[in-house]
Amino acid sequence: MSTTRISMMGVPLDANSSFLRGCAEAPAAVRAALHSGSANAATEAGLDIVPLIDDLGDLLLDNTPGSNADMVTIADAIDAELTRGRPVISIGGDHSITYGTLAGVVRSQGRVSVVHIDAHPDTYDDHDGNPLSHASPFARAWENDLIERHTQIGIRTANHHQREQAARFGIQVVPPCELDRVGEVLPDGPVYLTIDLDGLDPSAAPGVSHHEPGGLTFRELLDVIDLLRGRIIAADIVELNPTRDLVDMTAMVAAKLVKEVAGAILSP
Repeated sequence: MSTTRISMMGVPLDANSSFLRGCAEAPAAVRAALHSGSANAATEAGLDIVPLIDDLGDLLLDNTPGSNADMVTIADAIDAELTRGRPVISIGGDHSITYGTLAGVVRSQGRVSVVHIDAHPDTYDDHDGNPLSHASPFARAWENDLIERHTQIGIRTANHHQREQAARFGIQVVPPCELDRVGEVLPDGPVYLTIDLDGLDPSAAPGVSHHEPGGLTFRELLDVIDLLRGRIIAADIVELNPTRDLVDMTAMVAAKLVKEVAGAILSP
């Protein structure tokens, strides 16, 4: 069994959500599912992973719209864990947290390639007058030189502006109907993996604020994780909204992803 340990931190932030609040409650829901007696602690590869995950608890955040202080707190926490040699999985929270987590990664690791699972590009130049909206984290990350290469998988809502942004930043976009080419476009270098649960089809993840039919199956998402060639140095799982969940179904999906991503991080 691997002796490497993984840090998990809750990021209870939903003030930058554009439609519904509720994602700030997600870290507690994921923890409850992760330690539920209804599931084993092992990955599908047989690694007893839960005992190798150190839960750091939740960050203390203002959770106010457009708070730069919250982004600094997130970046500081990620940087601290990576600096001491600990891979990190963040459980959110809305997708705005990824701007802060990437800022922390870059401090200690330099720019990394981002593999991004989502229904939405999250590259708005401006959304509702909030530059830190959960619809804009990757625009801010590109503008601040935090990304080496960016592959988006599962996108199925890109409007004209977002398509222009993809061209502007050189983002590789793989919609669900083109999953057969994912292996050809995944990066080789160090990877930051960000999983917005609405990248999955709502039938697999109903507990999200933005239901977008036509998404990935859970097995397709696991296949993408298995295909990653680059070393995963950090990851986040975001946009679980427990107020929309059904019988904790999406919380269990998120907990399963924590285990499988942690297993991928520790795989040789």
